[in-house]
Amino acid sequence: MKSLINKKPMGIICVSAILSIAIVSGIVLLARTSLSRPGFTVGEVVAASLSNNTLPGQANLPSSSPSSTSLPDVFKKVENSVVQITATRSNPNEVIIINGVPETGRSDALGSGFVYDSQGHIITNYHVIDGATKADVTFTDGNTYSAKVIGKDPSADLAVLQITDNFSEEKVVPLPTANSSNVRTGEQVIAIGNPFGLSGTITSGIVSQLGRLLPNPDTGFSIPNTIQTDAAINPGNSGGPLLSVKGQVIGMNTAIFSRTGAYSGIGFAIPSNTIAKEVPFLVKNGTYVHPWLGISGGKLSPDMAKAAGLPTNYKGVVVGSVMAGSPAEKSGLLGVTQDANGVTHLGDIITAVDGHPTKQIDDIINYIDTQKNVGDNIKLTISRDGKIMDLPATLQARPSSSQNQQTQPGLGPIPEMPQIPGFPPLPQLPPLLP
Repeated sequence: MKSLINKKPMGIICVSAILSIAIVSGIVLLARTSLSRPGFTVGEVVAASLSNNTLPGQANLPSSSPSSTSLPDVFKKVENSVVQITATRSNPNEVIIINGVPETGRSDALGSGFVYDSQGHIITNYHVIDGATKADVTFTDGNTYSAKVIGKDPSADLAVLQITDNFSEEKVVPLPTANSSNVRTGEQVIAIGNPFGLSGTITSGIVSQLGRLLPNPDTGFSIPNTIQTDAAINPGNSGGPLLSVKGQVIGMNTAIFSRTGAYSGIGFAIPSNTIAKEVPFLVKNGTYVHPWLGISGGKLSPDMAKAAGLPTNYKGVVVGSVMAGSPAEKSGLLGVTQDANGVTHLGDIITAVDGHPTKQIDDIINYIDTQKNVGDNIKLTISRDGKIMDLPATLQARPSSSQNQQTQPGLGPIPEMPQIPGFPPLPQLPPLLP
């Protein structure tokens, strides 16, 4: 039977490919992977499956080191703090089926979230509520409350909701948060959320790796320093917490690597330190401004190093291009150029930022976005024509996503990205460094 259900992606981001070349953080991701959000319909899923403690500052977050707490104990401890979010959009051209009855002019999607404080603030992913006219928050006891979006950062895929109904009778327990910089690869972790609308679902796994750069094609920027995990997360888990075995938040589940839209063993979570840094601004101002350098670049390959007369294993980030009016341009940073004969000439190679070695573009993005703010000064250590020099730069506010699209002629072909069945065609990607 032909489905009338709208297929607009929602619930969790699906990563079809991840490349290491990006535009720095600020910096627009050049090798933007195809991120699509596998959707599911509320009608079918619901019919089948649903019959003042704020986050502390980064320096004060507790360690997430393991304890002997059992998984059932952790779940019992935190289940009342994890919520289901139903976001409603208005679109007269969309058709969904609710309990077998087609409806138009409305599109619902389910996601997850967790309690931020006793004032009724709920944290979730931006893509869960993107375009929503309203949202409902449902606790494990079945109580549902209306909420409004009071803060959002599309670049980091973060959003904050405020419950608008009287929730005085609800037992609202903020989740404790750990310092994600203390998380270690191999630690056991727990994911709780509402995959496919199945509320209060717990899965477990380990931290597979740290410091992953997660592309976000909707904004053209990347989410830095994410946590990779093999804990099973699926559409509907978006916005739910990734917890340590102590029941402390170390991240927010936001993406999966999958060619089908379902769990494939590789998931990604926004680190708790990013949440701790941004959420107070989102609550107070409704937005968060990211620091920006304004370059594109990629890892220095052995062939590039040889061509530049450097040692084969020389470490650094090749500056592909420098955006006009950016801090990088004002600092005098030089990108790759092409002469009249079509010969490509290597530009500057960034070897360190504020003394921190940079082996790949991720190092620059992670450092700037997690350690710096707009207006901060940084020192770029570069190699230019075999000479080492320092260039000062003052970070500016990141421009809107519409301003950071640029092409770079002559830098090589675009790798063919796989098409996910049932999802829209992938956006045109800018050229990449060879």
